[in-house]
Amino acid sequence: MAARGLVILGAVVLCSLVAVFHGAEGIMFSDLQKTLLVSASPRPGQVLEAGADKITVTWSLNQTYQSGSTDSSYKTVELKLCYAPISQKDRPWRKTVNDNLAKDKTCQHGIVSQPYTPSNSTFSWTISRDVPTATYFIRAYAYNSQSKEVAYGQTTDAGKTTDLFEIRGISGRHVSLDVASAVFSAFSVVSLFGFFYLEKRKAKRATQEK
Repeated sequence: MAARGLVILGAVVLCSLVAVFHGAEGIMFSDLQKTLLVSASPRPGQVLEAGADKITVTWSLNQTYQSGSTDSSYKTVELKLCYAPISQKDRPWRKTVNDNLAKDKTCQHGIVSQPYTPSNSTFSWTISRDVPTATYFIRAYAYNSQSKEVAYGQTTDAGKTTDLFEIRGISGRHVSLDVASAVFSAFSVVSLFGFFYLEKRKAKRATQEK
């Protein structure tokens, strides 16, 4: 009976822990109020270079938002670079999970996090060198004092089809390296043929001397 009691107690504790963790991770994107206005400098379809080009982002509170909303709980704002649907296709590691932001992989690249102000705020960001080639938009999240998302805004529409831009990532290859590789490859081939030619001459000379 004691063992059975311990098993039941363990099950209760486990269920409680699951409930706690589920509650901690259960923030849904659909529950967030879209109270932030966000704009960015890239033109629709523009191609930017990682590690070189800059993006200027401006955001503020949407004063015309009517839903009994208040920004009194907003403590910080974080800007994020997010994948557009075209760059998420067949890439589960970039999957959008709107029903649980803790599992959502849409916005993986942080730009900046700073204290919230309702007036216009602007930040210029040099695109990180580790940003991969893809099509993007920018989203801003407002967080409360518990660091939980409570509101958002983004540079694209709800379907994430407008005002998208592209970033070309750094491949890690350079023209000088490609040239050097080609030169060494050609030298290797020439050296190989030269080796066989010399060996053949040596063999022929040895035959003549006999």
